[in-house]
Amino acid sequence: MSPWPRWHGPAMARLWGFCWLVMGFWRPSLACPMSCKCSASRIWCTEPSPGIVAFPRLEPNSVDPENITEIFIANQKRLEIINEDDVEAYVGLKNLTIVDSGLKFVAYKAFLKNSNLQHVNFTRNKLTSLSRKHFRHLDLSELILAGNPFTCSCDIMWIKTLQETKSSPDTQDLYCLNESSKNTPLANLQIPNCGLPSARLAAPNLTVEEGNSVTLSCSVAGDPLPTLYWDVGNLVSKHMNETSHTQGSLRITNISSDDSGKQISCVAENLVGEDQDSVNLTVHFAPTITFLESPTSDHHWCIPFTVRGNPKPALQWFYNGAILNESKYICTKIHVTNHTEYHGCLQLDNPTHMNNGDYTLMAKNEYGKDERQISAHFMGRPGIDYETNPNYPEDLYEDWTAATDIGDTTNKSNDIPSTDVAGETNPEHLSVYAVVVIASVVGFCLLVMLLLLKLARHSKFGMKGPASVISNDDDSASPLHHISNGSNTPSSSEGGPDAVIIGMTKIPVIENPQYFGITNSQLKPDTWPRGSPKTA
Repeated sequence: MSPWPRWHGPAMARLWGFCWLVMGFWRPSLACPMSCKCSASRIWCTEPSPGIVAFPRLEPNSVDPENITEIFIANQKRLEIINEDDVEAYVGLKNLTIVDSGLKFVAYKAFLKNSNLQHVNFTRNKLTSLSRKHFRHLDLSELILAGNPFTCSCDIMWIKTLQETKSSPDTQDLYCLNESSKNTPLANLQIPNCGLPSARLAAPNLTVEEGNSVTLSCSVAGDPLPTLYWDVGNLVSKHMNETSHTQGSLRITNISSDDSGKQISCVAENLVGEDQDSVNLTVHFAPTITFLESPTSDHHWCIPFTVRGNPKPALQWFYNGAILNESKYICTKIHVTNHTEYHGCLQLDNPTHMNNGDYTLMAKNEYGKDERQISAHFMGRPGIDYETNPNYPEDLYEDWTAATDIGDTTNKSNDIPSTDVAGETNPEHLSVYAVVVIASVVGFCLLVMLLLLKLARHSKFGMKGPASVISNDDDSASPLHHISNGSNTPSSSEGGPDAVIIGMTKIPVIENPQYFGITNSQLKPDTWPRGSPKTA
């Protein structure tokens, strides 16, 4: 036997390329059913031959069926049934069209998992009946059923009711075959003993305290006889129901505060449609502070909090154990309200080191109260380097102006203003008062000195006393005026008989005997010392 020949080089590469090409064409043929075309988001089957006999399904490991949003089927005469599990894989399906085909039956739960379905078109098929249970959980914006040979019965009265509730009931010409096999407009169809049901709850509003139990009663009526069931949504509290023909009851035990504001409905449903009666559950419970954090800075400083309670709790803040009376600079702001939950903050406008301290929030209503405390630090005390003194005690000193700076505070226990709680005078207060008094005295002295200086300026070069006159003799040419020897003023007794008063100062004068022997040309006024007599 000759050995198996080995291929090398370009021939082997061409062979592998051909294999991959064949697999590339073969794979889509396995992924998409025959007579259909598929893309990442759409399936359309329009070829009548050979056609499809079942609802199209994608093969495993092909396109993800969750991404399919539209399925279009036309001219498929052998497609007669949609089973419960045919469409469940297409959870993202929005548009379903089956036209000019042989569809006769749709299972009740066929679209149970297709909550995104919005448009359904079953035009010109072989449907003789169609239950509303197929679509009751869907929020359809369009349901087209024209061209089907419906049988006139109570089973299709819901379609008539649906058309009547639309704003444009003439969008479809729907007919059904009566007992004589004649087409009857669905809008004119009258079926005896075939109407909408009704449901009635005993209590329209329900208020209960947390932890208690309550029983709801409901009665239904209609022909055909409706089915009664309860729609409790996502009720947290334990509950159980009992139903007997047209009467039903729902018992809720150990009611949770999480169920406050939820709606409970009694539903009556028959072939024609459904009716429901609902009650809002209100649960009263004591407040709980579920969130309280250190202050954060945004446009204002904010101490954030979250409080739950029903009825709405009253909020009170305390600063270092004393009631904090709010003002326009410090106030409580509620930003978000979610039924029984309140999100907000204590807002502080430009706080300083005097606002540092413990802040306590108390929430209270008629069912109880809750308290939580947080320590707030807005800034360090001026003049203290906290980097070099990280363990410096903040509360070593207490500024007497703190109450004014943070708002009025009141003692928490007896509602006495915090400034009166101590009962004794703080020594630091006395030192402050002493500084104020000293400053006032110094200011007064400065004012007196200023007044004296002002008077001195007005009396500059003036003579003291009645004996001080300006001589009219020849020696009046002297720039300095002599004081009379007979002056008895206190200043005239000093400095001898020849003295001059300049302003308030007495200066002794020594006469120059050669003064009057100097000619005028020898006088140079611009060389005289200012304020002294000219010398030879």
